[in-house]
Amino acid sequence: MPQLQEIDDVIDQYSGLSRLVLDYSQIMTGLVLRAKQPGWSEECWAPLAELVDTVNFERIGNFKEVMNWAEYVAFLTGWAAGCEWEGSFKRITEVPGLVILELEERVRFGDFSSAVNSISVYEFNADNKIVHLDIYLQMALPDPASLESYEGIQITE
Repeated sequence: MPQLQEIDDVIDQYSGLSRLVLDYSQIMTGLVLRAKQPGWSEECWAPLAELVDTVNFERIGNFKEVMNWAEYVAFLTGWAAGCEWEGSFKRITEVPGLVILELEERVRFGDFSSAVNSISVYEFNADNKIVHLDIYLQMALPDPASLESYEGIQITE
């Protein structure tokens, strides 16, 4: 099992698409922290959008829900406002056009907290923009209250 490290401690060891994915993770961390501030809106995710092909983007998430960029940003806005999130680096693997990032992610919603092992698969277009994101998790069964941020999201059976 790879040793957990902070992304800040490993990011300078990487270049290319791997570095872009680690940049995405750092930006996400900062934005989730700021999402609790008054006036936070969907437009505040613009720094993340700079790394994404927002027209062609597709995300398949934890419960096989499929979202385009606008849907993902709306989801992130609600999710980030109600949680605390952090991730520790395990490993990253890059092949042409694709990066696989392994993290231990920790999240807290009110009194509920959990730690999960995650694998995120980032697919890039020819312009090195993220065009597809798949999320895979290993976790204990969630408390139903933690799923409130998924209200209104179509979950695939």
